[in-house]
Parts: sequence; structure tokens; C-alpha cells
Amino acid sequence: MEYSQGLEIVNKLESNINKVVIGKERVVKLLITSIISGGHVLLEDMPGTGKTLMAKSFAASFAGDFSRIQFTPDLLPADITGLNIYDQSTGKFNYIKGPVITNVLLADEINRATPRTQSALLEAMGEKQVTVDGKTYELKAPFIVIATENPIETAGTFPLPEAQLDRFIMHLSMGKLTEEEELKMLNTINEQKADICIEPVCNCNDILGLMVLAENIFIHNDLKEYIVKLVQKTRNNGLIQMGVSPRGTLWLLKAVKAYAFINSREYVLPDDIKELAKYVLAHRIITYAGRDIETKRKMINDILNTIEVPSEEWRA
Repeated sequence: MEYSQGLEIVNKLESNINKVVIGKERVVKLLITSIISGGHVLLEDMPGTGKTLMAKSFAASFAGDFSRIQFTPDLLPADITGLNIYDQSTGKFNYIKGPVITNVLLADEINRATPRTQSALLEAMGEKQVTVDGKTYELKAPFIVIATENPIETAGTFPLPEAQLDRFIMHLSMGKLTEEEELKMLNTINEQKADICIEPVCNCNDILGLMVLAENIFIHNDLKEYIVKLVQKTRNNGLIQMGVSPRGTLWLLKAVKAYAFINSREYVLPDDIKELAKYVLAHRIITYAGRDIETKRKMINDILNTIEVPSEEWRA
């Protein structure tokens, strides 16, 4: 795929989603950044802020397979991965695919399922495969999980374990609408039919091509050191109980390269790291102040302010 062709696809994706998800241009850009980084996304915000609509709008813009799982306390791991069923006519067990065998998986209200069920996604998200009764099945490429959760609801919910949070490249919030944006929503959107009006603008090969283009974006060694210093400081901070994992370091590198690409640059800037660090790293740390994501993002920004920003010519 040519560089210019890739940018054209990104622009079409953004335009498509912004048709129905009003006033969330920034979140849309971060969602697309996450996807072409090869990662999964966790959308957390109050009910009714458009999290599910955002995920469905991306799926409608993408000519690949889409599955949705509505997470509930009685959901079982087999409801996600699939299971083997005995066929009396043949005397054999047949594998019945679960909804995880797809390209885009919407895990709606993921924190309503029990930890046992949530763990059924760990192998799929981390290794792009599922194992059922000792047999491993490769997932389709690309495989993208977009999960939603509502932070204000505590009854009947289970906090995501750190191992699962670490598998999401970004933890995003939808944010509030301005008066103008909310009025525009009333004038242009029928919530029940919003995602139906979207036509696909890319396919599986296009997404895989975008991933390759993003991976080839140049990043200076000084900026790699800048990322490492940031991550190391999360591990040596009196306010942080557990710092960012090495997986978080790798995901931040991938994310800033993808972010530079969708901003029409062939190289990464320090501002890309500053912009994305709080979304890629905050949910990976455990603090003594609790689980509030905004508090964690502020901690990441405070750490960034203590690190000297390198000054170089960033082009290759």
C-alpha cells in the first residue's frame, strides 16, 4: 500500500465515524490510532455517551466480520471462545465457533462478567488465538477488540484485572458534548439508525496495510530513550504501587508511530509521546490513590513534566 493511499483510507474512516458520532473527533482519531497500531481499545465513560455507537460505527466502516458480546454475570467462557459438541451421527466432536472468531469484537459492558469469563479473552487479545479442549484455533487477521464499560455503576460489576487491562493499548473516555455539539446531534442523528447509514470504506487487507505503514514510521533513538525514561519513572515513584510493564513500553512505541502516520508525518515528534502517554500508560499503573483513571493520567503527565524533552532533527 502506498503512503498516500493509506492516508486516504484513514481520512475516510474518520469522516465516516464522525458522521454519526458527533463532537468526538479527538476520540475517533485515538481509536483509529489504536487499531492501526494493532491494539485493542477500552472505552470507559458514563452510560449514554456513545461508546457502543463508536464501536458499531467503526465496524460498519470496515468490510470485515463483526461480532458483539453483551457481557453479563451469567456469561460463560465457552460463550466467548466456542465449544465442542458431540455429533451422534459421526461419533465425533465438532467445534462450534464462538463470537471471538471474527475481525472486530465489541465486548459491551465487559466489567459485568465474572473474572473467570473475562479471562477467556486473555489468550485471544494477547496471542490472537483461542484454545478449546486442548486444541488451538488461530484468529482472523486483523483481530480487534473494542470493549466498553460504565465507571459509575458498581452493582453487578467486576473490576477488570490488571492482566486484562494491560492488553488494551489505550484506555479512552468519550468526554462531554458542548451545547453546540449536542444541538447538532439532535438535528442530525437518529440514534436507532445512525450506524446503518455508514458504508464500508476499507477491508481487512487495508487495515493490515495501514499497520505496515505505521510500523515503518521513523522514530529517533533519543525519542526511544525518552519513552524508556518515562516508563522507568513509573516504576520508581512513591505514589505508584506498580509501574508500567514492558508490554506498555512496546505499545507506546507502536502508538506514537501510528499517531505520527495519521497526522501525515513519516517521523515521530516528542509531542506525539506527550499526547499519547496518558492514554497508553495510565491504565497500566496501580496507585495508592485508587483506580480513578483521571488521577492516573495526571500522574503520567506529572512524570512527563520531570523529564527533559530531547531536541533533535527528528526526520530520518
